[in-house]
Amino acid sequence: MNVGAVLQDAFGKAGATNKQAKHFLFFTQTSNGQTAADDFLQRLKERTKDLDAPVSNETVQAQLAAIQAWGQGDASTLGTVQHPVLVVNGDDDVMVPSFNSFELARRLPKAQLSIFPDAGHGGIFQHHAAFVQQALVFLQP
Repeated sequence: MNVGAVLQDAFGKAGATNKQAKHFLFFTQTSNGQTAADDFLQRLKERTKDLDAPVSNETVQAQLAAIQAWGQGDASTLGTVQHPVLVVNGDDDVMVPSFNSFELARRLPKAQLSIFPDAGHGGIFQHHAAFVQQALVFLQP
């Protein structure tokens, strides 16, 4: 529910440290987490074609509104979802507290939960090789 404040804090820290906000939003502040952030940002630079359009302030505001509305929603209907769901998070996520992933997986009847160690919201970026393997296994018929 406090994602707006989390974003504001990350952008403030990014400006004060000359880092990208992703360092604070997606990765832990440990040496492993910050090294993973640097590695991830380097990998982003490898792609030179078909780049996504820059995110506008309107897009950020719309996403914040959607997140806040979702947080107010009725979670009781999650128990009716009959499709398999892979729930993945880091163990120290400042944007979506890891407890929420445990709760989501508990409420979804066919959920598989994966929590990456020493990782934040970008756990799938930090542990990309392991995540890809998990996703491939999960998606196998």
